[in-house]
Amino acid sequence: MNVQASVSRYSQDFDLPVRGDTITADRYISKDWMDLETRNLWPKVWHLGGVLAEFEDAGDIVRHNFGKESVLMVRQEDGAIRAFYNTCPHRGNRLIVGEAASVPRIVCGYHNWTFDIDGTLVKVQDPDDFAGGSPCGKVHLAELRCDTWGPFVFWCMDDDVAPLHEWLAPFPERLKGYGIDTWVRVLKLSVDCDFNWKIIRDNFNESYHLPTIHPELATFINDGLPDTVFEMYPTGHNSMWMKGHQATTRVDYHTTEVPAPLDDVARAWDIDPEAYNGRTGDLRQAIIAAKRRLGPGRGFTNYESMTDQQLVDYFHCTLFPNLTLTMSPEQLQVLRTEPHPTDPEKCVFQHWCLYPPVEGMKTVMGPVGELPLRHDALVRHSTYGDGVSVGFVADQDLSIGTTQQQGLNSRGFKGCILPNQEKRVQRFHELLNDYVKGTEPA
Repeated sequence: MNVQASVSRYSQDFDLPVRGDTITADRYISKDWMDLETRNLWPKVWHLGGVLAEFEDAGDIVRHNFGKESVLMVRQEDGAIRAFYNTCPHRGNRLIVGEAASVPRIVCGYHNWTFDIDGTLVKVQDPDDFAGGSPCGKVHLAELRCDTWGPFVFWCMDDDVAPLHEWLAPFPERLKGYGIDTWVRVLKLSVDCDFNWKIIRDNFNESYHLPTIHPELATFINDGLPDTVFEMYPTGHNSMWMKGHQATTRVDYHTTEVPAPLDDVARAWDIDPEAYNGRTGDLRQAIIAAKRRLGPGRGFTNYESMTDQQLVDYFHCTLFPNLTLTMSPEQLQVLRTEPHPTDPEKCVFQHWCLYPPVEGMKTVMGPVGELPLRHDALVRHSTYGDGVSVGFVADQDLSIGTTQQQGLNSRGFKGCILPNQEKRVQRFHELLNDYVKGTEPA
């Protein structure tokens, strides 16, 4: 018997049943399916719209285009952030065309209708030329729900969706120790891709691809199945805990010397990696002890509230349907795919990286190289295939998107065949079926 196959990778408390629905190709290629998602899925979930650092003063606006929809998040005089549909109630013109603005009032560029930042109409041309008298003070921008968690701002189109912190469960509690409220978004990248948004979501719902797509990670992230824990939650979200600062325990990977870059990590914490040759698995615990001893003095004040596991491991939080937060002790990666406005075989992939504000630290080493430790040090939009990186690991993930999209269009594809470790992929599509068909999610 294969011992690895006999080990349960699913947490006993969070191993939810699946039905075995066939994962069909139409959900990736069909315009009809895309229209059903627009109608029945996207209004029923919370969307990450921005970070609080973008809203310094009253009148600061961040626009979030999502599919055919456009939403404005606006900081109010009292410091609160409210969200409005980016459409003028007069004739529907979009009010803000740039990604961000800072204005005393919101003015429509078509007929000069003017709104206070709380969405109230305050000025129109020819106010007496309306059957019911001046519409000023009576007409308002259409408002959406808006809330914050940690450094993030979210919006939601449906009043019946659970409140944000309840909808996010269990992650607000699970991530509390990291202290992400003050973390700084340094990297904000996006890229247009030639594949459906769900292809990358499937990818982030499993680790089966790591040995093939990300072989270099095996030197410092243990992706061995007996050492990995998967969890699926009643909210529809799921997660994966992977041991960090430890080479993989997969049977086809062997090492007696501490591999790179784990050797450099050890030296950074005043540990001689050669002392761990032949017992590389013990290095993880040594790094935990060193971080406890040295971290606060180096400015990592958040270490004090983190568990040993959080100090060295990788916690992949996959939020239904299209958002992943990958937590490591000194970096939070936000990985999101959003649908193209009209084409089901295209999407937008977004990659943000946040870092703790460590006193005295001027730069951070991110997935595209060294960057200043300041808000939005690098902001970039590109098209996949033009040679512009969105991070070396993310580049690898995106590399399979187009060929998979092409293969899903084949008459020869009859539906996914999944191993047990891809159960999270199965549950994702069953939840998607429930939403798209307009029934109550299971």
